[in-house]
Amino acid sequence: MTVVAHAPLLAQDIAVHRGGRPVVQGLSLQLRAGECVAVVGPNGAGKSSLLAALAGLVPLHAGRVMLQGQPLDARPARDRAQRLAWLAQQGQSDGELPAREIVRLGRLPQQGLFGAPSPHDEAAVDRALHAVDAVALQDRRLSALSGGERQRILLARALAVESPVLLLDEPTAHLDPPHQRALLRSLAARARDGAAVVLVVHDLTLALAVDRLLVMEAGRLVADGPPGDADMRAELERVFDHAVRLQALDLPEGTRWVAVPVP
Repeated sequence: MTVVAHAPLLAQDIAVHRGGRPVVQGLSLQLRAGECVAVVGPNGAGKSSLLAALAGLVPLHAGRVMLQGQPLDARPARDRAQRLAWLAQQGQSDGELPAREIVRLGRLPQQGLFGAPSPHDEAAVDRALHAVDAVALQDRRLSALSGGERQRILLARALAVESPVLLLDEPTAHLDPPHQRALLRSLAARARDGAAVVLVVHDLTLALAVDRLLVMEAGRLVADGPPGDADMRAELERVFDHAVRLQALDLPEGTRWVAVPVP
């Protein structure tokens, strides 16, 4: 791997142990600005553990993570929160705050704990709500929303940070197909604006719509490349024990790959 100086996020030979068991092993990767990346793999492959390690939320057994050219763990907490936004797989799902207030929490790293929201902060909140089609939900309390609506608000909170690195663990969970599509389009737009976007996805057809795939198996990265690469698709079918077959769809906007279950 050719290392680019000051890459948005860089992992070098990282290992993570949970309960004394290795769940990420000797893994190196480099995230690039302007790219939307999906992490895929079977259950227990280490996808969520990898994302938590990249976010600095679990201790590393070995290796290091670099955020914009500096060790992640050496950055002050507020500086890290300004540069890296995170959405957990099991995000906060209840609460009495109005949805807009939840999204506004994403601006705390920029304004400080005791700072008042500026017009720029409010504009960022508006952009985030619009990106997940949740403007109509902003005055409702989180506890009064459905699972999919809550997920959209928590996504908006992460988007409102407007950080150069965005890490999302299962962001499409609970979302219906139109909102899944809208989210992927929003994340692609965020990447085109210069962010490095990474998401863990279980739906392979959704994953095949991004710029780059990271395929994990037993805690290791076994493939890294674009969905259109034939070797990548073969490895993807292999790690899922050939339970799916990847097929091409010729659409007006170009060729798209979909995952079809094998009877």
